[in-house]
This record gives sequence, structure tokens and C-alpha cells, in this order.
Amino acid sequence: APAVPDDCVITLSVADVSKTFKQVNIHKAAGPDGFPGRVLRACTDQLASVFTDIFNLSLTESVIHTCFKQTTIVPVPKKVKVTCLNDYRPVALTSVAMKFFERLVMAHINTIIPETLDPLQFAYRPNRSTDDAISIALHTALSHLDKRNTNVRMLFIDYSSAFNTILPTKLITKLRTLGLNTSLCNLIQDILTGRPQVVRVGNNTSATLILNTGAPQGCVLIPLLYSLFTDDYVAKHNSNIIIKFADDTTVVGLITNMTRQPIGRRSETSPST
Repeated sequence: APAVPDDCVITLSVADVSKTFKQVNIHKAAGPDGFPGRVLRACTDQLASVFTDIFNLSLTESVIHTCFKQTTIVPVPKKVKVTCLNDYRPVALTSVAMKFFERLVMAHINTIIPETLDPLQFAYRPNRSTDDAISIALHTALSHLDKRNTNVRMLFIDYSSAFNTILPTKLITKLRTLGLNTSLCNLIQDILTGRPQVVRVGNNTSATLILNTGAPQGCVLIPLLYSLFTDDYVAKHNSNIIIKFADDTTVVGLITNMTRQPIGRRSETSPST
């Protein structure tokens, strides 16, 4: 796809912001700024124009105010009896307004990404779902098994903290190759860097830590960005296929004559690089 002109800046309308605010889940907890979603929904007519100006200024300057990037991590036990740190799930409380801003940016990105993306990535693509990914995996395996002297091996890959290990500089390089312009790339880099984070347990709050890698849990943009980041993570051998749904990956190895063949080879840029 041809590169988007560098002077092309997204401009949001009051109608865009108003429509998004009316979709807020009023039962979600407020972020570190204490601004609850129910206020955005109840006062959409009064606040939409104000936030439209704020969002458009951020888009023009490619900068997000620090108050929108703050994150409070609340450890929530996964089980009744906690024996180690892994028994906690870190729940991230982020700005409700920021989530809606990210949704608007994500909607724009979906309109400009090239149609030549990996067809076996099923996350954040029109008319695709996990059901489609499962169907492709099963159809590929069963079709191969219909042949004589064949075997199939499946490898299910679960990357540990995949979203938290993304390096923004490498992500931006990849996004540029996919046609995102300088203004949008700079905005995304600013969203993912210089993020103040604290951990809250009961009435106790830790000192602030500034993060410059990865993204907080619940970040609306990051699953889409991760799928773009790993777009060229594809099978390099015709004996297998790699099916992806964001960071969930399944390798289907098609074996003929009951001899082992290579599972595949990572592309030069894979989730671990």
C-alpha cells in the first residue's frame, strides 16, 4: 500500500466522539484520574465538544497528556489461597477517556492498513473471528490426514506477557513499512512511552515508575498493534501453517510419509525480537 502523506493528520468530529461516549460501560471502574464512565455517558452533549478539541490537539501535536497515560495496577487473586506472585492477576486501571480516544485511533488505523497482511491472522480483521481460525486449523489438519501415510502435529504457543515486551521503536519501524504516516507513528510511540504507573494494594500505593516498553493491560490499541508487529511472523516451510489470533498462535505441522519435517522458522522479526 502506498505510504500515507506525512502531513495527513486525523481529525475527529464531535459526532465521532459523541457516538463513542454513548457506548461507555457505566459499570467499569474509573481510572487514576477518577473520571467515571457514567459521567461521560450522562453528559455526552456537554463534554463531547470539549474532548474533541483535546483529542484533535493530541492528534495534531502527536502527544498525549501525561494524565491520560497514568496507570494504577491492582493485584487481584486468581484463587482463594495465594501461594506466590503468579497467583495474582494485575488489573490495570486506566483513563476512561483515553480508552475512547484509542478506539477512535484504532478505527482509523483499520481503514488504512494494507490488504496484503497475513491472511492467517484472524484478530482485528473484518468478518473474521476465533471460529474462523479454529475452522482453518481443523480443515487443514483433516484434509492432510485424508492422504495416505500422513500425520499432523499441532503446537500451541502462549507467549508470556507478549504485549508487555513490545519495544516501541521496533513497532514504529514495522508500522512505517505498513504505510502509517509519521504523525500517527509519533502519536503511537508517545502513547507507549513515558507512562507513569503505580501499584495499589488496599490503602497503600507504591512509588511511581515510568515505563517505556510494552503497554498496560486493557490498552485498547495494543492487540491490533501486536498483530501488525507480528505480521511477517509466518511459516517458512510448506509443511506447516501458522495461524494467529493476536498473540495466540497455533502451528500446524503437516507430515508426509511419517517422517519429521521442519515445524517452521521464525521470520527475522518475531514476537521475541
